[in-house]
Amino acid sequence: MTTGSAMDWLERTWRPALLLVAFLALWQVVTATGLIAPYLVPSPGDTLDVLVGKWPYIWQHTWVTTYETVLGFVIAAVVGVLAAVAMVYSGTVEKTLYPILLFAQVIPKIAIAPLFVVWLGFGLGPKVLVAVLIAFFPVVISMVTGLKSVDTEMLELASTMGGGPLKTFVKIRFPASLPHLFSGLKVAVTLAVTGAVVGEFVGANEGLGFVILQANGNLDTPMLFAGLIVMSVVGVVLFVLLELAERFVLPWHVSRRGSAVTTTI
Repeated sequence: MTTGSAMDWLERTWRPALLLVAFLALWQVVTATGLIAPYLVPSPGDTLDVLVGKWPYIWQHTWVTTYETVLGFVIAAVVGVLAAVAMVYSGTVEKTLYPILLFAQVIPKIAIAPLFVVWLGFGLGPKVLVAVLIAFFPVVISMVTGLKSVDTEMLELASTMGGGPLKTFVKIRFPASLPHLFSGLKVAVTLAVTGAVVGEFVGANEGLGFVILQANGNLDTPMLFAGLIVMSVVGVVLFVLLELAERFVLPWHVSRRGSAVTTTI
């Protein structure tokens, strides 16, 4: 890392880091003074003790949730991109599929998750399916927006130069849609974490959702907070990995908005 990039990274991170330190300090003060009972909100020290002392147990369940999240996200990304392409290139498909997608999106996933358990059992299927359903919509919408945002003059120029639909898609439409697609993917991957955990809430014997549910039932708030923190870290790590992929695939786009507040790297 060069001096310039290190300074840029420091400039982007010192404010959220300071806010995080202030939050931890406030958390410590509130718990140390007894304003809130320990069984309601544990101290940062107690939460850290659980994270360190029971890390093998937590890591085992973290891996399960991460696997469910990544699998659900990949399926949502692939199917979402294919659905978006079909909707852009066919008005009939768009008019048929879009209302159904919108209807499916507004249904609370936690309300229908028990049905998935009944249909698919207590295995991997229900968790992945909930993750797919939650992550699918942002991918479709962002990809459709990206494909439709291509300059019409560019498409007309490609047509006059003999470019067929496939070549125009590969050379013009798809590359131009990538900034929009990555924006949707970064939203989708964080939602996929939530989807996997929601699926675990409904029926599971492993995963961070199971850990959080068990801790809540036992009033083990340090473990509950530890599970929530690890769940958040998983989402942040996956988000940053996508930003790295975006930087690699679209260096021109990232450099153009390198000072944007939504850039974490």
